[in-house]
Amino acid sequence: MREGLQAERLRRELSRPPAKVFAVCSGKGGVGKTNVASNLAMALSVLGRNVCLLDADVSLANVDVLLGLQPRFNLSHVVAGEVDLESTVLEGPNNLRIVPASSGNFSMTDLDAASQAGLIQAFSTLANQPDVLVVDTCAGISSSVARFVQAAQHPIVVVCDEPASLTDAYALIKVFSQNYGITRFNVVTNQSGSKHAGSRLFNKLRRVTDSYLDVVIRHLADIPQDRMLVKAVQEQRAVLDAYPESAAGKAFLNLGKAADALPVRRDASGGIEFFFERLLAGGTYQKGFVA
Repeated sequence: MREGLQAERLRRELSRPPAKVFAVCSGKGGVGKTNVASNLAMALSVLGRNVCLLDADVSLANVDVLLGLQPRFNLSHVVAGEVDLESTVLEGPNNLRIVPASSGNFSMTDLDAASQAGLIQAFSTLANQPDVLVVDTCAGISSSVARFVQAAQHPIVVVCDEPASLTDAYALIKVFSQNYGITRFNVVTNQSGSKHAGSRLFNKLRRVTDSYLDVVIRHLADIPQDRMLVKAVQEQRAVLDAYPESAAGKAFLNLGKAADALPVRRDASGGIEFFFERLLAGGTYQKGFVA
């Protein structure tokens, strides 16, 4: 019986295209990480990808607030056996689906083996399997954030042009590279005040990482300051949905195109349940990329 189930699972894994997973993180709060995650997911959806946005901020869940949604359930209810995974999924604009995963002190990285297996199975039975998962992690350098970044294919570090943000972004890259073996990072400069401010900020960060760390960082996109972004937040909408022709809206669409063009890792396989399998097993190193 067990051998038959394993064989079926292997056939399913080999036949399903790899899911591309992005983990959006930041060294500190207040840099617009959730806005970047939400609009990145929206941009990929606009580009025709089947996208799921996972709110993995276990302390301050706010993706639903940002997008004006009202979740009734989250993944803690799935783990407790109260509802199935489909019951937690929220429908957002442009066919974007959102999974609210946070609930107080609930953390997927602290589950027992039976709960881990149940969570993986829940994602394997999701009727409409996404081909892209965007994870909005907690701010900071905790081990739970590191596990999400390890398990994902592409970490995205959000940084803005202020000393604390730059220092904390460097600290995040340093800790994750030296303690968790993560060596490739994509950087999004956010809230840039002028045309070349994002490039200058990225170059500051790269000069330090090149001098002291064995990592590769790539400037994925620059998001400008935009009053329409502030207005969209007040309206509880993603700026790409509310004001797609705004400067920020166009920049987020460019971010989506850049993210969509990133390679799939050679060792990536199967749908998003395999991301959770890696996550709950303690992550996996970023290696084996195909150009």
